[in-house]
Amino acid sequence: MPFGKATSIACSNIAFIKYWGNRDATLRLPLNNSISMNLDHATTITTVAFDAALNDDEIVIGDQKANAAQRARVVAHLDRVRALAQIETRARVHSRNTFPMGVGIASSASAFAALSLAATRAAGLDLSERELSILARQGSGSACRSIPAGFVEWQAGTSSADSYAVQLAPPSFWDLRDVIAVVSTTEKHVGSTEGHAAATSSPFLAERLKGLPARLARVRHAIAARDLATLGSAIEEDAIELHMIAMTSRPPIFYWSPGMVRVIQAVHHWRAEGLGVYFTLDAGPNVHLICEARDANAVAARACEIPDVLQVIVNAPGDAARLTEEHLF
Repeated sequence: MPFGKATSIACSNIAFIKYWGNRDATLRLPLNNSISMNLDHATTITTVAFDAALNDDEIVIGDQKANAAQRARVVAHLDRVRALAQIETRARVHSRNTFPMGVGIASSASAFAALSLAATRAAGLDLSERELSILARQGSGSACRSIPAGFVEWQAGTSSADSYAVQLAPPSFWDLRDVIAVVSTTEKHVGSTEGHAAATSSPFLAERLKGLPARLARVRHAIAARDLATLGSAIEEDAIELHMIAMTSRPPIFYWSPGMVRVIQAVHHWRAEGLGVYFTLDAGPNVHLICEARDANAVAARACEIPDVLQVIVNAPGDAARLTEEHLF
């Protein structure tokens, strides 16, 4: 069978309601539904080519040979694609990000969404959005949310077959912005995979899960109504809760930093002055500032004035994972 080359681009996403903790770590089946927005300026581009002349998979990330941990995850995902395509051919994979990796901006989400689409197409498969979301989830849970466009909900489901992401609204539905205040580009010391495994040791996890159905409903309503105040209060609660679970896990995980706290305090101050902006956090030290497009320049300018902020990345709602003819090799 002749093999082709395929390249895809996928957006990272910011979770409004977080995914934290699995009921099945191997399949990455989550304990709860989660809701997110794709980020149009935080993307991964990945080229995959299956080549019968290769004796082993070749993995390059950011123009460097993948380290052992990165390689293991990518090869495991290629094996899933090979199983679907019923092939054994090795692959060449080159991947590049437009934003820092491993610092709490969901780089694994865009990476495995892009890898899923590029690898399946290169292997001669044409999966549906649902099938791609299921596949991407097995590489990185949040990657399933980067397959559809815009505002997305990952349905926890009851099995691998019904745990996938669906669109709640297209990117054009709400002119929202995520202004990422980058306070650290150092890779976090505890990865999300380890954090998910530790979540069940927190004495507060059960209480979080109990309250999530109501919060999920609030966020769905806020998106449908384009209601920033309702969305903002819910996402701030959820962000604090995520980090509370992490900090009360055994052993505790601390993603917080002084710079993060100063940005959060600034957001409270700006809001008191009448600026419509709310914060959310992923499993990392950087802060996502959620506002409407009309306020994005003001929010970005104020964020740049905080000495701890190294970089600002302004994102509109992003597209679905998509193919491109601009190959990396």
